[in-house]
Amino acid sequence: MATIKSPAIHLLLYVVAVMVVMVAADLQRFKHPVKADGSLSFLAIGDWGRRGLYNQSNVAYQMGKVGEKMDVDFIVSTGDNFYDSGLIDEHDPAFFDSFTNVYTSPGLQKQWYSVLGNHDYRGNALAQLSPELRQRDNRWLCMRSFIVNAGNVDFFFVDTTPFRGKYFTEIDQEYDWRGVLPREDYISGLLKDVDVALKESSAKWKVVVGHHTIHSAGVHGNTEELVDKLLPILLENDVNLYINGHDHCLEHISSSNSQLQFLTSGGGSKAWRGEINPWNHDEMKFYYDGQGFMAAEITDNDIVVSFYDVFGNMLHNWSDSGNTHHSAW
Repeated sequence: MATIKSPAIHLLLYVVAVMVVMVAADLQRFKHPVKADGSLSFLAIGDWGRRGLYNQSNVAYQMGKVGEKMDVDFIVSTGDNFYDSGLIDEHDPAFFDSFTNVYTSPGLQKQWYSVLGNHDYRGNALAQLSPELRQRDNRWLCMRSFIVNAGNVDFFFVDTTPFRGKYFTEIDQEYDWRGVLPREDYISGLLKDVDVALKESSAKWKVVVGHHTIHSAGVHGNTEELVDKLLPILLENDVNLYINGHDHCLEHISSSNSQLQFLTSGGGSKAWRGEINPWNHDEMKFYYDGQGFMAAEITDNDIVVSFYDVFGNMLHNWSDSGNTHHSAW
């Protein structure tokens, strides 16, 4: 006997199919508990994985002191986690040599949320995403793009490496593009997911994390693909902070037409001394061409961001109540 489906059933099946597709495309979410008073604190570090060399161990030591004092809830890694070419596989000893055996301070025994950088894509990118690494060190969590909901703050981690067109034409480097191709479909889908997630967010504070710069006076400068494609989405959705690495420096650039602040924390190990390009003085709040890290504390009422050097000196402090801004060297 033939089965006759009414228009209503056809519509229902269509809606169900669309819902399945939408759910499948959603960015994975993690909930991170905050302190009893609702506040949240974290550290941000990028461009670090050099087996403790180039002052990586010294930066890690100071991170541990600040992290313990602040009782940070987690650590953000802005990518380029393992030099020079990511990990070979899930059993690569570089994971222990550059991560587990370096960030040993009690203040750093917290969850690490990490994104991939371009150097990570030069190795086995899937290895860093593997749950096997979490079994080797339960602090580790790395995904291409994902969301962390933490009290009144939503963090949106974005996979920025595929945006850079030059990586797909370089002849002297190989990249692991498994799970990314076709590139245009991957990027358009990611942008749509980020836009939808930002629009759905009811958090007071919105923080986006990526490896590549949007605005920077460092050697890499602006990432034009992100300026063209990602920045309009951040501005439209009232994002407060964009945190990145890639340029091996510490940097704070304000936005002249929005509340968005551009924060570079790429001083985890090897730094580029003397590499700085001219920038609008009104927007450039802070630039340091050495090693160090960023710390932040967020409450219901304000954000406080600080940058520290390899000796533990606070170099820059900035706060935002959502209405007014204050910065100091």
